[in-house]
Amino acid sequence: MAIQKWSDDIIVVELADDPQFSEELANVMDAVEGKPSDVVLNFSAVSFINSSNIAKLLRLRKQMISSGKRLVLCDVNTQAWGVFLVTGLDKIFEFINDISTALASLRIAGDEEKEVGD
Repeated sequence: MAIQKWSDDIIVVELADDPQFSEELANVMDAVEGKPSDVVLNFSAVSFINSSNIAKLLRLRKQMISSGKRLVLCDVNTQAWGVFLVTGLDKIFEFINDISTALASLRIAGDEEKEVGD
């Protein structure tokens, strides 16, 4: 299964090239609509990104921002990274090198929010 609930408030998605890429992003959008969660998108198996993929990523980003949650992209290979650079999306999305660091970052931020709320 490509979408995994890592904790109560974090979803990890193992993306692949199309058509799975599009299907998984649609599933993530549905999942976070009902119960907002932080999302980590693992790009390690993605070899290319097309304009349709970019549009879906931007819609997911907008949905995440409106729910006050974070969207983190990790393990982006050189070809996909080139697309993000050329389009200027490297300044729009949050990138972290690997999935472990992404999860740690989200967990630390979540713990800090809980401390402030107490």
